[in-house]
Amino acid sequence: MDFSQLLAENTHSIIEKWIIKVRNDRHIESADDLSYTAIKNHIPDVFQAMITVLSPTQEGDIKSIVTASWQHGLLRAEQGFDPSEIAREYCLLRTVIFDTIEGELSQATPVEIIRYMRLIDAVIDEAIARCFNSYVGERLRELQNLQTALTLHNEELTRLINVNQDKLSELAHELKHPLTAIIGYSDLFLKQQRRDITQKDSYVNLNHIERVLRNGRHLLRLINNVLELSRYEAGKLQLQPEPINVKELINNVCEMLEPLAAEKNLQMIFNSDRVPLEVITDGFQLQQIVINLVSNAIRYTDSGTVSIACQVMNDDTWAIAVADTGIGIAPKDQSQIFEPYFRVTSEKRPRLPDSTGLGLAIVARLVKLLKGEINLVSQEGVGSKFTVTLPLDVTKETSG
Repeated sequence: MDFSQLLAENTHSIIEKWIIKVRNDRHIESADDLSYTAIKNHIPDVFQAMITVLSPTQEGDIKSIVTASWQHGLLRAEQGFDPSEIAREYCLLRTVIFDTIEGELSQATPVEIIRYMRLIDAVIDEAIARCFNSYVGERLRELQNLQTALTLHNEELTRLINVNQDKLSELAHELKHPLTAIIGYSDLFLKQQRRDITQKDSYVNLNHIERVLRNGRHLLRLINNVLELSRYEAGKLQLQPEPINVKELINNVCEMLEPLAAEKNLQMIFNSDRVPLEVITDGFQLQQIVINLVSNAIRYTDSGTVSIACQVMNDDTWAIAVADTGIGIAPKDQSQIFEPYFRVTSEKRPRLPDSTGLGLAIVARLVKLLKGEINLVSQEGVGSKFTVTLPLDVTKETSG
C-alpha cells in the first residue's frame, strides 16, 4: 500500500482540517487574529516534503522539509507565537494526518502500519526541530537588535541621569531589574552558542529568550520615554506640520493596540461620526498622544470598554476624547497626574510593574507643543476621560 499517494490525494482536506483545528485550539491564541493564509504558512510545503519521503519510488527529500519548516519558524517568530504554540501546531498536524488515513491504515499489515507511523513521526519531529532552530535564531536576532538599541541610548541616558540627579535613585530602581535579567540571560545565551544545544534544553532556552526580550522591550520603552521627555524639556522637539487624516491615524492606533485590549477582553470603540476630515498638525506627535492615552486606558482597565471619540468644536479647534471604565483617579491625585514619574495607585490596585509614570507627562507636553489643551474627568471605580483640544491648523497663530 502506497501511503504517500494516499496522503497526496488527501492533501487539501488535511490542510483544511488542520487550519480549522489551529483556529479553534485555545492553546494557540496567537492564531486568533491571523488570516487563513497567515495560518497556512509553509505547512503545505512541509506536508509535500513528507509525501516525497514516504514515497517508495522517490528519494527522501529531507532538504525540502528543512527549508519549509525553517521558514515556518521564522514567520511564527515574527507573528509572536510562543514555543508551546508551535509545538501544538505540529501535534495537531500529526493528529489530522492519522485521523484522515485511519481507515486505509487499518487495512494494512502490522509491519506497514508500524513503518508508516514511524516515518510520519520522524518527518514531523524533524520539522519541529528545524522550526524551533529558526525560531530561536529569530528571537536571538531580535535580542541582538535590542542590545544594539540599548547601547546607542546608553550615552544619552548617562548624560540625562547626570543632569537630573534628583531622579537618579528612582530611575536606577526602574532600570535595575530588567537590566539585570538582560545581562544575566544574555551571558547565558552567549555561552550556549559555543556548544550544541540538546533537544531537552530547547524549550527552557526559548522561555529564557522570551524573558530577555520582554525585559528588554520594557527597558527600551522606559528609556525612550525618558529621552522623549528630555528632548521636550531641552526644546529639541520641532513641529513638522502636514495634512493628516485623523480617522486613518486613529484606526491605525486601534489596530496596533487591539491585541493588548483583547488580552484583557476589553472592547475598543472608535466613534468616527464627527471626526474632522483633515487637520494640519504634526502626525507623529499626534499619534504619540493617542497611543499613550489609549494604552494607558487599557493598562488601568480590567473590564468593560475603552472608547475614542472625535468632534469639531468650532472653526478653529477639534477635540479627541479617550474614555475608559477603569479604576479611576482620586481627586487628590488628579492635580499630579501629568507630572513625570507619578503613578496612580489604590488599595485594590497597587502600582503596575510595566508603568513608567511618564506616559501622561509626555502627553501633556506634546499637547502643549501642538498648541492644545488637555482636561481630565475621573471618578474612582467608574473610569476616566481625557479630552484633548487641538487647533485644526497648528500653523495658524492662536489668539492669546
